[in-house]
Amino acid sequence: MNIRNYYRVMLGRKSAHAEECFKGNFIGVDFEVNMSLEGKLPEDWRLFNKEFVPIFLKNHPNKTKVSAGLACGALWTVAKGIKVGDIVLCPNGSGSYLVGEVLDDYSYHPKEVLPHRRTVKWYSKAIERASMSQALQNSTGSIGTISTITKFSEEIERLIAGSAPATIIATDDTVEDPSVFALEEHLEEFLIENWKQTELGKNYNIYEEDGELVGQQYPTDTGAIDILAISKNKKELLVVELKKGRASDHVIGQIQRYMGYVLQELAEDGQAVKGIIIALEDDIRLRRALAVTRDIEFYRYQVSFKLFKN
Repeated sequence: MNIRNYYRVMLGRKSAHAEECFKGNFIGVDFEVNMSLEGKLPEDWRLFNKEFVPIFLKNHPNKTKVSAGLACGALWTVAKGIKVGDIVLCPNGSGSYLVGEVLDDYSYHPKEVLPHRRTVKWYSKAIERASMSQALQNSTGSIGTISTITKFSEEIERLIAGSAPATIIATDDTVEDPSVFALEEHLEEFLIENWKQTELGKNYNIYEEDGELVGQQYPTDTGAIDILAISKNKKELLVVELKKGRASDHVIGQIQRYMGYVLQELAEDGQAVKGIIIALEDDIRLRRALAVTRDIEFYRYQVSFKLFKN
């Protein structure tokens, strides 16, 4: 049985080509890769990136490996990763999301906007951003051309059908108290928005390209990095992993995998890689593991909720 996946897809910067895509029944990307990708789309995106990241960097000598990895990953996802029957949500630039079903495989349309395309059957009804849960708003509003939002499939289907979602939706099976989940779900967004005022903001900047944050939910071959940052002197890349509630020693292996990817695939010559885990609290297993682990630190966060009588 095929499993339908769901994606948020940007149709040009600031949804510049949304109207044209809607009228022409397609989604697409560009990235100035001026060749057909037919016969060049392996099942593993890592093989695609291995071939096309050098091509992208040759065409864009001022770009970094970080931006090249994002661009090529998004190009592969639109051309190959998204399957026939998958659902795409595309912001129209006016507070709504066009919703469509992908109908066919990749095709190339040279000298047209967003030439690397997939045909889409658009639904008659758009989804208003204001009707989404906060968690879905955060995911669909993330930086980058593509974001995977399959974990919100039930909510999306309800929105497509016209029924409102529950006020609080906990999509993480490990969350025991949905009310606590609702507060902690804002942790990533809060940290992003207030980065400069935090302890980490003194020495690191969240990774940016062309004035846009690309370091939030940066994709790797073992999952997405919550936050990818770079030291102000450009000599160190920082991997930040956020955990709701208590963090245990299993997070060490997770962040090490991300750090390994950053070191092998993204770091420029001479750049070091460091990791930071942020959670509400730790346990003895995590403390023991950190005691013999280099280049990884632990930070605690606090969730504060107060009532004031008028």
